[in-house]
Amino acid sequence: MKLRAGFVIELAVNFLLPWLAYRFALPHLGETGALIASAVPPIVWSLIELARFRRVDALSVMVVAGIVLSVAAMALGGSPRVLLLRESLVSGAVGVVFLLSLPMRRPLIFYLARATVAREMEGGAAHFEALWRERPGLASAMRLMTLVWGAGLTCETALRAWMALTWPIERFLVVSPFIGYGIYGGLALWTLWYRKTMRNRVDARVQPGGIVG
Repeated sequence: MKLRAGFVIELAVNFLLPWLAYRFALPHLGETGALIASAVPPIVWSLIELARFRRVDALSVMVVAGIVLSVAAMALGGSPRVLLLRESLVSGAVGVVFLLSLPMRRPLIFYLARATVAREMEGGAAHFEALWRERPGLASAMRLMTLVWGAGLTCETALRAWMALTWPIERFLVVSPFIGYGIYGGLALWTLWYRKTMRNRVDARVQPGGIVG
């Protein structure tokens, strides 16, 4: 229950509250003002996390970065093609950051996973750091997940950008959501499968007489 409550709060602060802030501010402030208003909940959450735990919430930073990109895309102009590309810029930027973090000592997935574990258990950040040092397989798994998500998000952006620039707008509006949700769903299912596979391998090691494949 503690894990689920923390996860629900994190999703609400970073996704539900920004959406509510956007919808409430839109009639009064316009689209640009509403986007800026939607950045307030994750920014406040990041400041609270910084004050309490001396760390910045990685998910909130990604959400705020996406909102900033949306505002920047609006500033580029109001053509329909540019507006269609706006959402793709967010996921594409995240995907590129994932890929750029691969050569680093700790890829981006490491910080997202550590932040999640830190909320789920007392001393979770230190525990995750210890696992990172003691289990080389964890580092390999984090890098593979970073590669898969980075490549998936980047390819999704490239595909939707091509569609936005070459397809009729009506066709793009109909097909694009299925492309996006399909790729996100595939990445999520792969992640769940991969986590289960890694967990089974760990269980096999700790069980008496377990055989490591």
